[in-house]
Amino acid sequence: MRKIFPLAIALAVAAGAAQAQDAAATAAAAAPPAVSADVAYIFNTLLFLIGGFLVMWMAAGFAMLEAGLVRSKNVTTQLFKNISLFAIAGLMFWVVGYNLMYPGDAWTVPNVIGQLFSPKSIDPVGAGNVEDGYAAGSDFFFQLMFCATTASIVSGTLAERVKLWPFMIFTVILTAFIYPIEASWEWGAGWLDQRGFSDFAGSTLVHAAGGFAALAGAIVLGPRLGKYRADGRMQPMPGSNLALATLGTFILWLGWFGFNGGSQLALGSVNDAADVSRIFVNTNAAASAGVIAAIITTQVMFGKIDLTMVLNGALAGLVAITAEPLTPSIFAALLIGAVGGVIAVVVVPLLDKLKIDDVVGAIPVHLCAGIWGTLVVPATNSDASYGVQALGVISIGAFVFIISYAAWMILKMTMGIRVDQESEITGLDVSEMGMEAYPDFVQAK
Repeated sequence: MRKIFPLAIALAVAAGAAQAQDAAATAAAAAPPAVSADVAYIFNTLLFLIGGFLVMWMAAGFAMLEAGLVRSKNVTTQLFKNISLFAIAGLMFWVVGYNLMYPGDAWTVPNVIGQLFSPKSIDPVGAGNVEDGYAAGSDFFFQLMFCATTASIVSGTLAERVKLWPFMIFTVILTAFIYPIEASWEWGAGWLDQRGFSDFAGSTLVHAAGGFAALAGAIVLGPRLGKYRADGRMQPMPGSNLALATLGTFILWLGWFGFNGGSQLALGSVNDAADVSRIFVNTNAAASAGVIAAIITTQVMFGKIDLTMVLNGALAGLVAITAEPLTPSIFAALLIGAVGGVIAVVVVPLLDKLKIDDVVGAIPVHLCAGIWGTLVVPATNSDASYGVQALGVISIGAFVFIISYAAWMILKMTMGIRVDQESEITGLDVSEMGMEAYPDFVQAK
């Protein structure tokens, strides 16, 4: 018996070791294989680049949406504004904005001033630092597209009565200074980021910021001629081409997958790939819910479905989910997008009562739905708090609105920002551009 007992112990130990080895082997087989640093660098860079050119495609979406929602006599001007603002953003974000948004070692006044007008170098030909995790050029390209998107939001609100040169000057101010500074407060590891503010892809940092800048401009600029009658009623001014507006909405919807999916900022692991796919699903769900909510709301409020508001319902759903597209369940994403769609509809008559003329509905979509999406983040992300989210919205909104309002007022007092009455009646295509988008059309009296 004495010999058998040690033998039994040995057999038990051997069996336990075998089981442990089997368990380890099973766990190793279940764990996703890690990729090399080089492969992770390549995939992360690829995500930035693909996400970036999808967001760039959104510039075409904004151009088509706005061209369709303005009257035919202003289409050429609107198309020009969209391509010019994109080019201005491309230059100013490189010269100034990128440094302000990512000031390096510290967000201090001397450090920032020292980097102004000193564009950061991008990877030289054939060079790349694997330790960075991605190519510097891909990050710059991706972030630039967000800057340009912010400027695009302003364009549609001020359509049909703003002069071209003051608009372009304001775009310089917005893309070189206003957007990069407020975006740095979170994405540049600034003070909001340190307090735990969370805005995954920019419901407030991009969309609400653009909306606040547009709101300031609309207040200073005033409404279009004839938009509001003396008795207080609103005069409808239908757009020129709802087919273009619908095409623009679909282009924006497609580009949003780059907007939100690319903001994962990594594709070098199995978990990152799964997260990007989840972001895509939630983004699409929110947009779909925004459409359905806008359909129901317009039917209830107006007795008929309004296509333009349905299009904005899709965009409002997308804006709302942008603040946190990863953590919500699909059902939660549907609710977030649906509320955004309702907001896009109900805010329009409120603006009309205030006589704030927003030609394409950018303020309800980008400003109001962006605020909603940012404030609701803690409902699905336990790392965020309602108080800090509100602090972020208020501080960013106050900064962007005050600086934008001051800029518009200075432009108004120095060079004027509004075309004269005759030019507005004739159309900006003739007065500002000297060419028409539809030269064969005969304008009805």
